[in-house]
Amino acid sequence: MPKPSAGLLLYRSRRPGAIEVLLVHPGGPIWATRREGAWSIPKGELDPGEEPVLAADREFAEELGTGPPAGPRIDLGQVTQASHKVVTAWAVEGDLDPATVVSNVFEMEWPPRSGRRSTFPEIDEARWFPIEEARRFINPSQAALLERLLDHLTTGGVGRRM
Repeated sequence: MPKPSAGLLLYRSRRPGAIEVLLVHPGGPIWATRREGAWSIPKGELDPGEEPVLAADREFAEELGTGPPAGPRIDLGQVTQASHKVVTAWAVEGDLDPATVVSNVFEMEWPPRSGRRSTFPEIDEARWFPIEEARRFINPSQAALLERLLDHLTTGGVGRRM
């Protein structure tokens, strides 16, 4: 059974009504050529006993190399990915220069069954997407998070601030 995960969706408004979100592309050879539908919010597994919102902040810092911005968190609820992993997410307003991102790394056997271990960045790219474009690039299981953010920002939504 997959471990629960938590993540943080960073958003900004460059001009009224023009929301952009920061998405990350997973590193490693498996994801190297996958683009549309492969991007994600910065997220990761909870440590035993860890509060999900704190895990979301920790994972943001680990994957991007900088802490998340201060400010209220918008509760975006949960989504279940195709892998059955349940992701609890929050949104926070802020800005970040993708050129400054420094990801943590992971190790895996590559090529498969070769006996060789290689190290790869957990994310190989971070990029701002206009919300319309983000819908094409985000993992389809996470697309509901974009809609919940938009709902909150345009109508007050049902998300609650933390």
